[in-house]
Amino acid sequence: MSVNTSVKNIRNNYILAVDDIPDNLLLVQLALEQEGHQVIVAHDGATALQQVKQAPPSLILLDVMMPGMDGYEVTRRIRENKNIPFIPILLVTAREESSLVEGLDAGADEFVRKPFQIDELQARVRSMLRLKETIDQRENFVSCLTHDLRTPLVAANRMLDLIEKQAFGDITCEQKEAISSIVNSNQNMLEMLNTLLETHHYELGQKTLSFVPVNLQQLIKELVTELEPLATEKELQFKANLVDDAAQIKGDRLELRRVFTNLIGNAIKFTDRGMVEISLARKDAQVLIEVEDSGIGISPQDREIIFQRYHQGNHRRAGKGLGLYLCQQIIHAHQGSLTVRSQVGEGTTFTCSIPAC
Repeated sequence: MSVNTSVKNIRNNYILAVDDIPDNLLLVQLALEQEGHQVIVAHDGATALQQVKQAPPSLILLDVMMPGMDGYEVTRRIRENKNIPFIPILLVTAREESSLVEGLDAGADEFVRKPFQIDELQARVRSMLRLKETIDQRENFVSCLTHDLRTPLVAANRMLDLIEKQAFGDITCEQKEAISSIVNSNQNMLEMLNTLLETHHYELGQKTLSFVPVNLQQLIKELVTELEPLATEKELQFKANLVDDAAQIKGDRLELRRVFTNLIGNAIKFTDRGMVEISLARKDAQVLIEVEDSGIGISPQDREIIFQRYHQGNHRRAGKGLGLYLCQQIIHAHQGSLTVRSQVGEGTTFTCSIPAC
């Protein structure tokens, strides 16, 4: 079956075989159809990439040596595309000099060398499909768990709110303080679960963004107004230098709001004296948003991994290591970049660069 097969006729669990030699494709197709698999074939890397974007397969068997775009490059492009869900890639090669290291570094999951035994190929395919099933089950588990945990927390907070408002009778000051503490803890848990769920959606390529004109100056002014009480409580100087003609970009306003709320909130959280300053400017075709503070700073070791998932700093006020990772995912989805400069004890500056309209 070739790649011109209509998508509506393709089952979700098909295998894509890619090779520039028709006889090789026929052999692979016959071997896998014996085991009941549906096989789609492609004769070059570009066609394979188009097929993967159109209808992601459950597994890709990919020849290494092909004219134009080799198997390593196809693998790299698939792994770099965050909108493509995880697909196991089995590289197939007839050359001894083909680099196992290069293939694995590009993102492949397994190698098989030609000429191969039919039963070996079938066994490796079964192994890769089990890997796919395991990862899919894990991803579904995270999504279901997050949703299931959010529901009782929301219900508990509503009930605690009624108790705090004395809907069921009078409560003492001590009881009110205890209830307030529980509500705050639940709220922190909800925020963490929401961040986990959003991160999960980005990683699966399931996050749909609405790109509309966004006035960054207006957005940041809103956040400054909302967060200023936190800075005032800590007696920090809270400044905003916003340039009018730098403010317009195209993006998802809610997701960008999430980014700048996180960055400004962290700056306030990790600054005990001095200032927090937000600046907005334009440089060439980019809009630059900087959040600078005079806080505790970040060590060189932490700076290297600060945007990694589940990275937690050594400071006692550090979070669960998802906030900055999610921020970077959002900025990357806007074709931008998020970087950090910092010195321990001398403060930190996060810089977002986003294409201007």
